[in-house]
Amino acid sequence: MKNTKIIRKNPQGMPNPVGNYTHITKIPRNSELYVTSGQIGLDQNGRMPHSMNDQITNTFHNIKVVLDSEGLTAENIIKVNIWAVEKIDWDYLYAEWEKLFGNDYPAMTIGYISELGLPEIQIEIEIWAAKA
Repeated sequence: MKNTKIIRKNPQGMPNPVGNYTHITKIPRNSELYVTSGQIGLDQNGRMPHSMNDQITNTFHNIKVVLDSEGLTAENIIKVNIWAVEKIDWDYLYAEWEKLFGNDYPAMTIGYISELGLPEIQIEIEIWAAKA
């Protein structure tokens, strides 16, 4: 039987994920691959809020707009890369995360770095998606 669905799993013998992600995500052969630029917390008027949590809210809104533009949903997301310049309020980020993903998590990488593309950017999130 041909696999036509994106599969997310945590292999046996691996420790449980320490956050809301899956260790491995497999896309079926001949899927369309989508890679976004890192999305940042600009609001719809092009303004960057000062607080990290406001930037997180706007970033997830922007991710949804980008996904919608290609007819993609959270089910299509296979990988998320998050970069932040300061400690993330994980309770807040995961609340936004749950709105987008529910409990079907993609693979994820998080890195804390000294700076992003502009001094006012505190968090940037890149999405990889596939349409089977």
